[in-house]
Amino acid sequence: MRHAFGFLLGLLLTPALAYGAAWGYVQAGQSFDGSAQEITDSTRMYGAFALLAAVGLVMGVIIVARWASPLVSLVPALALLGLSVYFLIDPSRVLDLPGQVPPAGDLDFGLRMLTGSGVFGLMGFALLMPTWAPRRWSPDRDDDEEASEAYYQSVQR
Repeated sequence: MRHAFGFLLGLLLTPALAYGAAWGYVQAGQSFDGSAQEITDSTRMYGAFALLAAVGLVMGVIIVARWASPLVSLVPALALLGLSVYFLIDPSRVLDLPGQVPPAGDLDFGLRMLTGSGVFGLMGFALLMPTWAPRRWSPDRDDDEEASEAYYQSVQR
């Protein structure tokens, strides 16, 4: 049951991570003037950085959480890595994909830039790492409670 829930959560997190990173990238890019080296819209910049930080936080929790099924990170990892490999094989077709998926506009630019720059590949490899830990695939058990109980019993002797 844990892996089925992890698979569904991974399916939901895949577009959330991709769209969140793309939207944050676009908003951050539109909030400063690179030639004048100044922030033109600080509210937009703070919002973009908060969104990018939230994407990073969710990825970090997925990577570090020992209780989570490895499918939570494997599904988005394979999707992001698959998109990156497909970009290397046929870039024009991959760069047309964001225009075929709603919503259109600035988000399309962000998706294209993060795909073409390899950021989605980086995110995919980071999310792939936890799936190699055998402990994540084992049945759900609370090792921390067992370890603390064993320590407590050894101290009492």
